Amino acid sequence: MVLAAVFFDVDGTMAETERQGHRVAYNAAFAELGYPVHWDPELYGELLAIMGGKERIRHYWGEHPDLGAISDDEVERIHAVKARYFSDLIAQGSIGLRVGVRRLLDELRARKILISIASTITIEGLDALLGHSLGVDWRDRFAFLGIGDVVPVKKPDPAIYRWLLQQHGVKAHSVVTLEDTRAGLLASVGAGIPTLVTPSDYTQGQDFSEAACVATSLGDPLEPAQWRLASGVEGSGLIDVEFLEKLIQR
Repeated sequence: MVLAAVFFDVDGTMAETERQGHRVAYNAAFAELGYPVHWDPELYGELLAIMGGKERIRHYWGEHPDLGAISDDEVERIHAVKARYFSDLIAQGSIGLRVGVRRLLDELRARKILISIASTITIEGLDALLGHSLGVDWRDRFAFLGIGDVVPVKKPDPAIYRWLLQQHGVKAHSVVTLEDTRAGLLASVGAGIPTLVTPSDYTQGQDFSEAACVATSLGDPLEPAQWRLASGVEGSGLIDVEFLEKLIQR
């Protein structure tokens, strides 16, 4: 079996963006726009069960009728201002790629294995994150950007991964997805794709029993990953192309 493509989630998977990134940016947007709302770390962790930033805003307003109704235009405005603050945080160097992400991206490119993104992140947020970490030509690394509202339903629905499979014209069993949440895992395996999970700050302790592998990170020579396969076999080292190839052969 030949590894045809690798699909990356972004928030939590490529970078720890949530606690000190998106959450801080949302609070700054609420303050700038005059909304009496503040999401502390614990509350934001609960809100992450709602996939998608705009959906998260609508859910919160729905749970707090004292805030009044919120229009689609207001949701869009909050999300846009939040994206600006998020980009500023990245430019300040507050957020970088997780261990091993740059290494694996470089290995995949050297082997000419297609890479795509599957995330609700906006193009502005993605450009800020990857432009800062990978350079201005970061888009050249990716075949397709399955981001934002490219599909009408969010993870754990498998729509985004089915869309990417269709765009690539490949079979699900020839691809590996990298995720960090149970919702992302369910979306990926729902599309029939073997999935490697690297739990993030907010997702430690979630149920990843359907994953082909769960690892602490992608690993680097000075900071190897600790991993456990679905079979129960455990080990440590780098999550590299050869490792991913073995996942699709199991």
